[in-house]
Amino acid sequence: MQLHHQIQGTGEPLLILHGLFGSLDNWGSQAKALSHDYQVISVDLRNHGRSPHDSEMNYAIMAQDLIELMDSLDLPRARVLGHSMGGKAAMQLALNFPARVEQLIVIDIAPVQYPHHHDDVFRGLFAVELNTLKSRSDAEKQLAPFVKDPMVRAFLLRNLYRTDAGSFAWRVNLDTLHREYANIAAAPTGTPYMGPTLFIKGGNSDYIQPEYRDALLALFPHAGYKVIDGAGHWPQAEKPALTTRLLQNFLQS
Repeated sequence: MQLHHQIQGTGEPLLILHGLFGSLDNWGSQAKALSHDYQVISVDLRNHGRSPHDSEMNYAIMAQDLIELMDSLDLPRARVLGHSMGGKAAMQLALNFPARVEQLIVIDIAPVQYPHHHDDVFRGLFAVELNTLKSRSDAEKQLAPFVKDPMVRAFLLRNLYRTDAGSFAWRVNLDTLHREYANIAAAPTGTPYMGPTLFIKGGNSDYIQPEYRDALLALFPHAGYKVIDGAGHWPQAEKPALTTRLLQNFLQS
């Protein structure tokens, strides 16, 4: 599978991986800032963005996708940054292929199995009547009863696009994501990654809890930890300047 990606800048390579229902566009401002010092490769993970759709969705195969992308770009090693689902994919990449990962940064996710957080989101996205949809605003009205937060609705609706025939469609592969959600919620596994690692938590987010500490350090014994006060699960959007500064400080350390 050839993952869709964009490259900015020159220097040592840095892969950026988005979260569930996201795309490489979610990291636009950080990718631009970091491209002054690195060759930034922003990636659409499988079943997202403009990357191919497939019936399989688990972290082992997502890590293999990333290795194939690195091989196609002739990258023996890279720094890797991932948010949420992309953070788990980044962790699995480091666990399965430690020699290929120079540094690891994980944004607001832990190496644990999570409960189903997205049932309402799936119900809302499946409820949008694509065949009769006239506008993006109509889609938002149909989504609103299921997803109350307007910021989250706006994020989800970035996946909506018009086909060449003029109808609406989702860029994400909803059927596979829904069917394989247990694999997305699962914990990455493997031999501990001994390289330099940074976990960044949104201060208002509950995705990283104190009780996850042992599981985190068991797999990433050299991990550091930073908290961005006033941010939730998307610190890159809520506190972009501070997030960028933390990334730069760690990458240059």
